[in-house]
Formats: sequence, C-alpha cells, structure tokens
Amino acid sequence: MPLAAWERAGLVLLAVGAAVGFALYPTWPNYDSAYSLVWGREVVDGALPSFDAFRAPTEHPLAVAVGTVLAPLGTELAPRVWLALTVVAFVVLVAGVHRLARVAFGPAVAFVAALLLLSRLDYGFLAARGYIDVPYLALVVWAAVLVTGAGGRAAQRPVPVLVLLAFAGLLRPEAWLLAGAYWLWLATDPAADWPGRVRLAVLTAVAPLLWVATDWIVTGDPLFSQHHTNDLAAELGRQKRASEAPELLVHYLEKLTKWPVLAASVIGIVLAWRMARERAAVPLVLTASGVLTFGAIAVAGLAVIDRYLAISALGLLLFAAFAVAGWTRLPRGHRWRAPWAAAAAVAVLGGGGWTVTHLSLDRVTWELEQRADVRRQLEGILQDPAVQRARACGPVTVPTHKLLPDTRWILDAAERDVLARNQLRDFGRHTKGVHVHLHGEAMLRNTAYGPFDSWKQEPPLILVPGPDARVIARTEGFTAYASC
Repeated sequence: MPLAAWERAGLVLLAVGAAVGFALYPTWPNYDSAYSLVWGREVVDGALPSFDAFRAPTEHPLAVAVGTVLAPLGTELAPRVWLALTVVAFVVLVAGVHRLARVAFGPAVAFVAALLLLSRLDYGFLAARGYIDVPYLALVVWAAVLVTGAGGRAAQRPVPVLVLLAFAGLLRPEAWLLAGAYWLWLATDPAADWPGRVRLAVLTAVAPLLWVATDWIVTGDPLFSQHHTNDLAAELGRQKRASEAPELLVHYLEKLTKWPVLAASVIGIVLAWRMARERAAVPLVLTASGVLTFGAIAVAGLAVIDRYLAISALGLLLFAAFAVAGWTRLPRGHRWRAPWAAAAAVAVLGGGGWTVTHLSLDRVTWELEQRADVRRQLEGILQDPAVQRARACGPVTVPTHKLLPDTRWILDAAERDVLARNQLRDFGRHTKGVHVHLHGEAMLRNTAYGPFDSWKQEPPLILVPGPDARVIARTEGFTAYASC
C-alpha cells in the first residue's frame, strides 16, 4: 500500500521539524538513559557495569549495548547521539502509528491518528529526554504493522515480527508477553508443523534469555532485574496496592491521552468492533497488553508509573482516530455517513479548543530549556579548577542518587568516586572530598534533580555542609564545598 504524495510530504516535514527541535533544544538524557551511558563506558573500560549501584535503575540490555557503542564518542558527543537516536525513533514511531492505522482502518484514520500522537506532548518529551520507551514503542508498533498487513496466520512472515519484538524485549520485558501471545497464535494454526513451532519458540525466548544471562554474568543473580526493581520500588515508596490499580489506570490513561481523546477512544472501540472487527484486533491487543502488564506490575507490588501504559495509550489513539474519521469507510449515500461526519467535526472543534486552552507554550519551552541549563551548570561546577584540585581529598558527593549518573559521566568517575549523601551514615558531613549542593527552591523541588519530590522526602541534613567545609565554586543552582 504505497503512500500518497501528501503522506510522504508529511513524513519529510515531520523529520525536518524533529531535526530543528533537536538543534534548538539541546536537552540531556534522563536518569535511566544516563546510567546506560555510564554502564557502557564501564564495559568499554573493561569493567562489569555497576548495575547494583545505589538506587541505580533497572538495566535494559539493549540500552546498555547502545551505551557501550556510544561511550567512545566522548563526554559531549555520546549523549547528543543518544538523544538523536531517540528523536529518530520518535519519527519512526509516528510513521508506524500512521502506517498501522492506514493498514487497519484507511488513510483518513491514519492522518488523524498521526496528528493525535503529535499533539500528545508526553511522547515528544520522552524522545527529547532520551527515554528508551520511544524506541521500544516504535519497535512494537512496526511489529504490529507487519502482523496487521499480512492478514491471517497463513500469510504471516513471523521471523521479522519476532525479531522486532526481541529487540523491544531487550528494552522492556512487556514485549515478552506480546511475543509469547504472537507465537501462541501462530502455533495454534493446524497447518503449522512442530519443527517450525520450535524454531519460532526459540526466537521468542531470545530476549528473556539474553536479559537473564546479562544479569547473571554481571551480578551473579539471573533474576537481578526483578529483585532490584522490587527492592528499589519499596525503598523509594513507589509501590501501590493492587486495589489502587483501577483508579491509577484511568488516571494515567487520561494523563497520556487527555480526556477528550480518551472519551473518543471508547466510542471508537465500539464502532471499530462493529465495522472492522478483524482489522481492529491488533490495536486491541496493543491496548490490552499495556493494561494487563500494568495490572500485573501493581499486583506484584512493583512501581507503577504512567509510562508503562504508553503502549495502551497508543492503541487508544488509534480508536479515537477511528471515532473521528471512521465515517470515511462508509459508502457514499449511507444514512449514517453525514451525521457521523458532522458529529466528528463538532468533536474535533471541541477537542481542539480544549487543547488550545490547556496548552502553555511557555511551559513547554521552559521544560526543554531548564534541563539543558541545569546540566550546563553541573558541568561547569564539576570542571571548575578548584573542584578538580579538591577531588584529591576524597570522593565527590551529591545530595541524592538523582545526580549520580550525570556526575559520574561528566567526571568519567567510578562508582566509589561519586557518592550520594543520603547513602552515607553521617549524610556526608564528615566525609572528606568535594560536596556539591543545590540551592534555591526551584532546584530543590526539581523533579529530575532535587531531593524533595512527590515520591520521597529525603533527610534535610543532606543539604547541610559539614563543619570544616568551605565554598570553592558556585553557579546559579549549585554550590561546591571542599572538605580536606
């Protein structure tokens, strides 16, 4: 199904816009991705990655592998290339959502689905901050495109689908569920032979086996990721009761899609089920997979966050698009075509008005610029000559774990050379070395770097310099003390 000229032009325009945004707003990889770069550099240096570092995130094997490839590019270039890859993945994701909607429901629905995705700024922000969720979603969506485009089981080419899901499964384990479900669907085909089933089962198992092997080699515990994630969720107070899952499910889906789109998606599911049931199957599976995973995580007592529902939100966007443009599938002269089109126009005007009144471009710009500004300040104070000289007295300490990967990356420092004061018995007040402090309410409550956020209230003493500490460097948001 070749793309029309306007569709190709839209893809080019999207790519150009993404490149311009990447150039104008040089952000910094988020906490998890920064750690992947740090771990990659450890591998390049011939050491095992410090997966068990203080409050380190759960490792993701493919992200660590990419960090290993990028680490030799250097302190400045490697993070920029990482971000460039996630921005490219965002463009690929939008193209994939468009393609999936086009294959399933037609070009008009595809156009609306792509616009809806672009208007959900959460996905763009994830890409701008280097989250691995974006390439994960792109891989899963393109696997869904291949499944939908091939039609029934007899027409499937399962190897490319399972390869995409294997790569996705090395970024997030939720893809294991999708790969297993796809294999089971293929295996129940009476025409399938057992050698073929076994070969595909091996391919389905590649991602979980590689993940377990990575954990085992690095930590000696093949289930380290599961244990670490559970322990970290408990330590940070991010566990939720299973009884809270339904309320959180609705809240997070509304946060990702916004309520006008969420309402339209419910209508779209009903309409698509009546009008295009076979074509709606794969988008429904995507939607359900995220919900099931979210529920399983809540029941297991792990951290539940809105990003775990990003794949479900994408499925809902497809159905919201069907609610808006599905009338184009009706034949001309059909009695419901004109009323549906009129209702869709009213809904678009209402939803557009809601978006305009709730969108703050200044806030969007600030979100993008402040991360780069904080990173510049941190780099500036860490590379100050006085700070470099004082490092001979002992390790660099930062208030909490949030600054550990950035600081280690900037300094090219080992785990033992950069410590969080909330992991030290005396909160670092009697530790010799360099102590980096944040100052100002905006920095202290910064969700990415500050010690006081909605998840965890840290001990105030991590902000109090030791009795022999003296100021050696200062920026707008940071102060460095030396204790020698």
